Amino acid sequence: MKKIAVPTLNGTLSAHFGGSEYFTVVNVENNSIVSEEILPTPEHTTGSYPNFLAEQKITDIIVGGIGGKAIDIFNNNNITVYAGAEAKLPKELAQDLIEGKLVVTGNACSHEGDGPENHGAGHHHH
Repeated sequence: MKKIAVPTLNGTLSAHFGGSEYFTVVNVENNSIVSEEILPTPEHTTGSYPNFLAEQKITDIIVGGIGGKAIDIFNNNNITVYAGAEAKLPKELAQDLIEGKLVVTGNACSHEGDGPENHGAGHHHH
């Protein structure tokens, strides 16, 4: 079974991984979506989101922009990262991934390696 996580803001993919309100997890079996669940985000510290998702046995994550450290943590946990996806409903993104139609442009976050304190104080909603 695949567990596809989508960082979500206002119901659709969050443009920035660290700015999501919650994670939508789409459970896929035999290339069909069997269920969706909502996971609240943990406190946002360096590495907290990817480590949290690894603990949830996530297999894939679809993101907009994401920092290099987060990608490294996902890779170390054998979680496939699809970066640069467009803002769509989590279920639509998961369906696109299943069907091999997911459009990703690569990483949209250019500030490689800095911590959450450099992401702008007004952008984190907990």
